Amino acid sequence: MQFPESWLREFCDPPLSTQQLADLLTMSGMEVEELRPVAPPFSGVVVAEIVEAVQHPQADRLRVCKVSIGRGETLQVVCGAPNARVGLRAPLALVGANLPPAAGSPDGKPFVIGVGKLRGVESAGMLCSAKELGIADEHGGLLELAPEAPLGRPLREHLHLDDTLFTLKLTPNLAHALSVYGIARELSALTGVPLRTPKTSPVRPEHDQHLPVEVLAKDLCGRFSGRVIRDVDTKARTPDWMVQRLARCGQRSVTALVDISNYVMFEYGRPSHIFDLEKIHEKLVVRWGKPGEQLKLLNGTTIEVDEKVGVIADARAVESLAGIMGGDATAVSDETRHVYVEAAFWWPEAVQGRSRRFNFSTDAGHRFERGVDPALTVEHIERITALIQQVCGGEAGPMDDQVLALPERQPVAMRVARAAKVVGLPLTQPQCADVFRRLGFSFSEEPGALRVTPPSWRFDIAIEEDLIEEVIRIIGYDKLPTADPQAPVAPRARAEAHRSPHVLRRALANLGYQETIGFSFVEERWERELAGNADPIKVLNPIAAPLSVMRSSLVGSLVAALRHNLAHKAARVRLFEIGRVFRRDACVLDGELTVAGVDQPSRVAALAYGPVDAAQWGTRERAADFFDVKGDIEAMLAPSQAMFEPATHPALHPGRCARVRLDGEDIGVVGELHPRWRQAYDLPNAPVLFELDLAAVQRARLPVYRAVARQQAASRDVALVLGEGAARASHAALAACLCADPAGLVRSATLFDIYRPSAPGGGVSMGERSMAYRLELRDDAATLTDERIDAAVAAAVARAASAFGARLRA
Repeated sequence: MQFPESWLREFCDPPLSTQQLADLLTMSGMEVEELRPVAPPFSGVVVAEIVEAVQHPQADRLRVCKVSIGRGETLQVVCGAPNARVGLRAPLALVGANLPPAAGSPDGKPFVIGVGKLRGVESAGMLCSAKELGIADEHGGLLELAPEAPLGRPLREHLHLDDTLFTLKLTPNLAHALSVYGIARELSALTGVPLRTPKTSPVRPEHDQHLPVEVLAKDLCGRFSGRVIRDVDTKARTPDWMVQRLARCGQRSVTALVDISNYVMFEYGRPSHIFDLEKIHEKLVVRWGKPGEQLKLLNGTTIEVDEKVGVIADARAVESLAGIMGGDATAVSDETRHVYVEAAFWWPEAVQGRSRRFNFSTDAGHRFERGVDPALTVEHIERITALIQQVCGGEAGPMDDQVLALPERQPVAMRVARAAKVVGLPLTQPQCADVFRRLGFSFSEEPGALRVTPPSWRFDIAIEEDLIEEVIRIIGYDKLPTADPQAPVAPRARAEAHRSPHVLRRALANLGYQETIGFSFVEERWERELAGNADPIKVLNPIAAPLSVMRSSLVGSLVAALRHNLAHKAARVRLFEIGRVFRRDACVLDGELTVAGVDQPSRVAALAYGPVDAAQWGTRERAADFFDVKGDIEAMLAPSQAMFEPATHPALHPGRCARVRLDGEDIGVVGELHPRWRQAYDLPNAPVLFELDLAAVQRARLPVYRAVARQQAASRDVALVLGEGAARASHAALAACLCADPAGLVRSATLFDIYRPSAPGGGVSMGERSMAYRLELRDDAATLTDERIDAAVAAAVARAASAFGARLRA
């Protein structure tokens, strides 16, 4: 919400400076996001009129102008603006004037006007454009002033440039503050300064023409008011004062009728619509849309409505999107002679979400979906009528007003003791009563409590806490006492066997990964393709159409982040995320931290793409693969040791995917992205990902003291030949089999070589694989002899032969 300070002070003018006024509004809940002067500082600029304009003798694009400022003799000014013409009134910077520094000026100093020569012709001053004065960005020529602008008058005074623009960031519950008058009403309550409410006298009807209106949907429209105005001049020029105020509210001037409608909306918060009466067929019908009906809107977009969208139609077709935007078919134009002015109360629930559905938003929809005062439709049409007659002329007809179903304001009780306890400030009943009186609330009193009936313009008062908020807001948050919290502080030590998410973040960062934070709601396609979730939890009111479901996996978020990085030319990407996922689970019941039917576990996931190392001379470039990421998982879980078993996952390559097990429990998966999804998501190469259960990863194995071995270890290498199917079963299982020595002599088995023959020979047949292991043997009680070592190795080979059909390679 943007508006000029001068307009606000016309309704309520407290003895406060601009900054004090902004601070007061912010502390009352209406945050002032920005204060900006209407124009930068400049001086020596006055209103002037060009009385003569001739071609420059030595330049085709320059004109030599004689300029009058109403003080006798004329001034000679050389000007290159295309609209410099006799009779034009424009700003003139006199000799000695200070203008704003030009954009990009290195020193930022004001530009001083002096007497100069342009192509040999003397110029005493400068005729100015709006851009040169810092008023606007347009540079289409001189700033054209009204023909009646007084000559010689300082431009700042004439255009009221010593003003400040307020930009408010309003929360959705502050619908009553979406107008200058609404903010002034709040300011009056905050300061006690009287609110000046202009009296709008009813316009005397000059004819009896009516437009029939049928309201068929009371749940869409609770009140509908309108009037016919005949013989208006739609080509009339909008007054400068109105154009100026609209511009300072961020609204450009369109036509006089549109400007008047917008002006009243900013003034009183009442959106309205003006129809071309002659384009309406027989009558207007307010109803819900019908499937298949189409409407071309004022913005040129053609939409299709259904039974959930409110419309205004005539006897033939839909003419307007109720409470949001008018239709092109009945829009006013330069040929319009008779108009119908409409103002209505649209139920907020009937407007909410409709603009977003059609991918646009309007000032009218923004207000109606929050709630607009239903009590003043007639008064606001009277105000619009008066302005139309003032600017465009015309004859007004009688007022039509249908009241069908207005909001029922239920009294809300507030206990004074409860209010004092909530705000932490001693309150008295007279204090609370004074607040409600200043706000314009009607109320009754009983010992220790007040029963308040919200006014028609307040849609945010429903429970006791709403009234308590109003009390402290008007009394002032700055009146709250400063008090340190008093509570027993008992430090709670985290169990050493439990790692915090921050520790895991540090661990992954040390491994070269960077953290991302993704939305919990994602595209339904990600869930279907990358998580294998055919029935994800849907979001009832998504912030964007694609983000329509809750994620059950972090993989989609990481792939999306990878695509974003690749679009910005990142060649090497390492990402991780720690966050919640959401899955349907009928076993979950309602609790303090749970929702019935929804499991919300936390996960840690990471993605590696591109070279293993950053560009360097020491090693040859190699793309990250499954085993690099597997090593990162092992480093993150250390000193716990995970097991990796072949598995499948909807998002991962079927031959390059493994299940991660820790302490006999499945905790997640790791693998390379499936080629199908690599192609579908336009990735040059496949990334390697893992996703693990956060709770399992947080369980840390505590270190256990062991004395340094007194005996020396021995090592033996064995090469085992296995069939290709057995070799693929699990390296971890084979290593565990080799170490399963009843005597406890075999301490570890390390795979250091794999051989697949390309041709028969070497003791390995085609379809077989040789896997070489280094066995470490040690007896803590005695030195090992060759006989015991050989026996232990033979027993290990025998176990492998029994379990996997392995044999020693010849």
